[in-house]
Amino acid sequence: MSVDFGRAADDYARHRAGFPPALPARLEAMGVLRPALVALDVGAGTGALTRWLARAGCRAIALDPSRAMLAQGRALDEGLAIARVVGVAERLPVARASLDLVTAGQCWHWLDRPRAAAEARRALRPGGALVIAHFDWVPLPGNVVEATERLIDAHNPAWRGGGTTGLYPAWLADAALAGFEGLETFSVDAPVAYTHEAWRGRIRASAGVGASLPSDAVARFDADLAALLAADFPRDPLVVPHRLWALVARAPR
Repeated sequence: MSVDFGRAADDYARHRAGFPPALPARLEAMGVLRPALVALDVGAGTGALTRWLARAGCRAIALDPSRAMLAQGRALDEGLAIARVVGVAERLPVARASLDLVTAGQCWHWLDRPRAAAEARRALRPGGALVIAHFDWVPLPGNVVEATERLIDAHNPAWRGGGTTGLYPAWLADAALAGFEGLETFSVDAPVAYTHEAWRGRIRASAGVGASLPSDAVARFDADLAALLAADFPRDPLVVPHRLWALVARAPR
């Protein structure tokens, strides 16, 4: 399935919730996120995670292959000092040992993971940290997520993104094989409120819909989702279960 989030950049900027405050709070408590760090956010998209870095006082850099996504992020910065660079995680445009922090939010599964981990290791100073984070909706029997995923499957049989638990233990091997040490993971469950309109926008901004289907197919899907919500999930706003999961790995000192 060919995926281009630039095609869904407007919905992505408006309707994807980004990471909850629990992520930067936990990273700050671990000493991983603190002022004055040089921090590069790979696969930054519209910059939801990059903005947390900037708010924490880091010298924040957003890296993404899509100019459209970076442009949407710039419009959301609210005066934050964030540099934006077109590029990919597998070939970081930085010198060896020039960064204190590399983050990858909601993107690790799209990358050549061994190459991205090796590049992060090359770019980090001794003691620097790689943070891989995901914030996923959680399908449960009978909930709106499960019903929405069935609808995506019906409209886009090539999509394989459903049924996640929001936990990614295999990614610890990516960091370990790249030479990182002191690996730690944590997870936090956090419900997110969506109006019907916002949930439709969130799903249009997903890989299985707006980032991969032609515009007429997206419109048909959106109409079917609106009908599904009205018939089976009339509560507005919806309360959608989500799970935050993060891996913190440190470069050897």
